[in-house]
Amino acid sequence: MSVLVVGGSGFIGTALCNELDSRGHDVIALSRTPSETNLSDGVETAMGDVTAYDSIAPAFDGMDVVVNLVALSPLFKPSGGDRKHFDVHLGGTENIVRAAQENDVGRIVQMSALGADPNGDTAYIKAKGQAEAVIRNATLDHVIIRPSIVFGDGGEFVSFTKQLTTPFVTGLPGGGTRTRFQPIWVGDLVPILADAIEDDAFDGTYEIAGPEMLTLADVTKLVYRASGQSVTIVPIPMQLVDIGLTVVGPLPGAPMGADQAKSLRMDNTTDSNDIEAFGVALESLTTFESYLGLDDRL
Repeated sequence: MSVLVVGGSGFIGTALCNELDSRGHDVIALSRTPSETNLSDGVETAMGDVTAYDSIAPAFDGMDVVVNLVALSPLFKPSGGDRKHFDVHLGGTENIVRAAQENDVGRIVQMSALGADPNGDTAYIKAKGQAEAVIRNATLDHVIIRPSIVFGDGGEFVSFTKQLTTPFVTGLPGGGTRTRFQPIWVGDLVPILADAIEDDAFDGTYEIAGPEMLTLADVTKLVYRASGQSVTIVPIPMQLVDIGLTVVGPLPGAPMGADQAKSLRMDNTTDSNDIEAFGVALESLTTFESYLGLDDRL
């Protein structure tokens, strides 16, 4: 099978390309700045920007399946402002669908996000939801995967936590108990994506999450414990966080803004984890603690 992985040089994309190559598929990793670093020798690369249709269209020729992994992080304000979420997630998906249809690609696998909603509270959630509508309205077989936060080597979950906090004593919005995550290890997610690519019995939308629910406070304590440090958390009133990020958000170079303040009030969890649809038992998944080299006690 010939598979085009758009965003194939990224954190999840690299792992997926290598998995597909190991399964015997012909794989092309398409990205703005292709890099063969960490990619298997059998994976080809191509250059293209999803916001520029003509730059990506040639790579779709002869493909059986296309996978769209391109995404901006919801954890930081994008360079260029929140409008970038619509340029990349919505506009990029529209260009991918157009290229797939014009090149007779039969199937598309779209990486979305838990909570994706065309009328959501943040630009990221809204753009992801509107992109899903584009996929559903296309004349293509499709699978939409909505994962929770994905962690692993090369991911930003641990580094973001350290950037947001300090060891020993740190302030967290609402004490870090207002936001819950259900993180999943990239090594558990990638085989699920590969199965969705290979097996056309998978159809529709699947919410995929890890084996445990953790608060931001839980994550912070685990990250520093893995570094041999302790941390005491001091609650910061959510109203002050809202005001502060709303004020600094418009400033050039500010890493966060009003949308990130809103995100801190939103859970990243699901009540309908579809992990078992892929023949995976919840208890077999890697916990965040075990990934960090810790046991399962907070």
